[in-house]
Amino acid sequence: MSYRLGVDVGGTFTDLLLINDVTGESFTAKVPSTPHNPSIAVLNGIERICSIAGIEPSQINAVMHGTTVATNAILTRRGAKVGLVTTKGYKQVLHIARSFVPGGLGGWVIWNKGELLAPLELTVEADERIGADGQVVRPLDRESIRAELKRLAAVGIEALTISLINAYVNDRHEREILEIAHEVMPGIPVSLSSEVVPEMQEYERTETTVVNSYVRPEVEQYINHLQNELNQRIGNHSQLSILRSDGGLATSQSAAKTPVNLLLSGPAGGVAGAIWFCSRAGFDRVLTFDVGGTSTDVALIDNNQARIRRETRVGDVAVRAPSVDVRTVGAGGGSMASVPELTRALRVGPESAGAVPGPAAYDRGGEVATVTDANVVLGYLPKAQKLGGDFQVRHDLATAAVQKIADAMGVSLYEAAEGIVRLANEHMYGALRLISVEQGYDPRDFALCGFGGAGPLHANALGILMNTWPVIIPPGPGVLCAYGDATTRVKDEASRSVIRRVVDLTLDEVLASLDQLGTQVTESLAAQGIEPQSQQLNFQADVRYQGQALQLTLEIDREALASEGLKVITAAFDAEHEQLFSFSLEDSHELVNLRAIARAPRPQITERQYEGVQLELTAAETGKSPIHYSGKDYEATLYDRSKLAPGMVVTGPAIVMEMDSTTVVFPGYEAAVDRVGNLLIRPQE
Repeated sequence: MSYRLGVDVGGTFTDLLLINDVTGESFTAKVPSTPHNPSIAVLNGIERICSIAGIEPSQINAVMHGTTVATNAILTRRGAKVGLVTTKGYKQVLHIARSFVPGGLGGWVIWNKGELLAPLELTVEADERIGADGQVVRPLDRESIRAELKRLAAVGIEALTISLINAYVNDRHEREILEIAHEVMPGIPVSLSSEVVPEMQEYERTETTVVNSYVRPEVEQYINHLQNELNQRIGNHSQLSILRSDGGLATSQSAAKTPVNLLLSGPAGGVAGAIWFCSRAGFDRVLTFDVGGTSTDVALIDNNQARIRRETRVGDVAVRAPSVDVRTVGAGGGSMASVPELTRALRVGPESAGAVPGPAAYDRGGEVATVTDANVVLGYLPKAQKLGGDFQVRHDLATAAVQKIADAMGVSLYEAAEGIVRLANEHMYGALRLISVEQGYDPRDFALCGFGGAGPLHANALGILMNTWPVIIPPGPGVLCAYGDATTRVKDEASRSVIRRVVDLTLDEVLASLDQLGTQVTESLAAQGIEPQSQQLNFQADVRYQGQALQLTLEIDREALASEGLKVITAAFDAEHEQLFSFSLEDSHELVNLRAIARAPRPQITERQYEGVQLELTAAETGKSPIHYSGKDYEATLYDRSKLAPGMVVTGPAIVMEMDSTTVVFPGYEAAVDRVGNLLIRPQE
């Protein structure tokens, strides 16, 4: 038997999901994360999940890993000491940025700019110049830059970025400096802007490449260490892949070289997992929401593909790297409730109790009421449920915390608890509207997928608010990010800036550029052991109206382009502009960038077989428990999800329990089990 392992490292827990490639049987595990060295938790988790599954680690053939190492390096500012090489006269490129100051009028008075990842004292200028047409205007002064690089080496830089003006059209001088850097500072990782993001706009290109250098040593060390440990424990046959921010996988070698593509690795895993289960259930248009302890991440899936944005933002750092278009709101299980004395109006979040001290019900010292405590009071987290399989919540402590809120508002305990949950639901509802209604999509045309540790608790309520049915709860919703890691595909991409009016281009020019980019990414994946004939190749174009700052990314069908001409691009842009902004123009279209994306074949994973499973719903019942919903008391039936099989229908009020999450089905609603094990919540007929 061969197995594949998905691993998602979070701030509190590391989630693991092991899949039997032949039978589709899966096993899950959660182990405490080890922030000082995340690989320790990964290795501990491998031991635990292999013990649960009763297999030897050597039977694992592939490890797919979502990591926050790059993200945390940015947020905690503990990345490498980065040196930067720019063209002479552009030394302050990172300082000037886009001359944008956040805040309203007069915001510049109180705004303090954060420290740059490549400080001015570590920035040197290369005496050279490449023209916008790619021609050499002034040759590189090699001796001058050699002296500057020796100075940077002497002060102990740990990574070097080379970002020259117009290097995206001609990388000759960047590569000359690279050769000198290898001589002057051997062993120091060097990132070239012409490799990391060969696109126009010098600030974005420089910032992105600097971030790549900033996180590269730590990410590289982590990946290499983890790969070595896996080789020792599992064997050299095990292949380590890392989840990218855009939902694709990168081989460990590619990820170590360009870690700037890993900054949103975590949220992308959940979206990838949702696509896997929803597509197999026949739903190709889905709104997803992932509710954790601190926040809720939402995304939109259309035609089985998540919307991708070309910018990734972590904290106050924005880079030109593709990522799943995930929006985040500060509402989660740990969001704290408060009643300001002045207004006496209930507030929930964005402050969170986190893992420590956590919600009051966790009995770890927390005394402030949270969304989790409100769910406990309402009975949605019953006494019979043990979080993570072995953690018992304290109903009495949750009640005491919520009672303080009730007293401050002058209402009953249940009214306060319902108010907390409803307010949290409204925050999540606002985020879902942001990615649907405010993007020109009708949420009634989509299904809704809830996951994360707390997502299924709020799923039925959000279905009501959005009027979006069915509400899908995939198997193992609390470890869905790990499932996404295990079921996504290796991908790579290459781009080229064009910046010309479409009317000034010929079809042959565009097709030739696409073919060159396609060959580049195909050969890149082939070098990583993926045969060209098994790869899927897609093309994109970034287009705008002439004079616009905004550009939209479009999927391009090469065959349609070859047969119908460049109107395929302009018509698609007009339609997308109409979709997003409710109008289109007759102005000239400008082609900004072309892009090719190569993907490895989808993993061949057998779906879980349910033959022979007990088909009596009563066998899944584990008892009764009281709940409070919409001002009334009900007796909810409790179910063990592991004993539910396709064809069964759970009628509300009900609570479906599993190791990693809890699903609430309200009175008047029902949850049907589909053929792949999803719970589909709908209003009762």
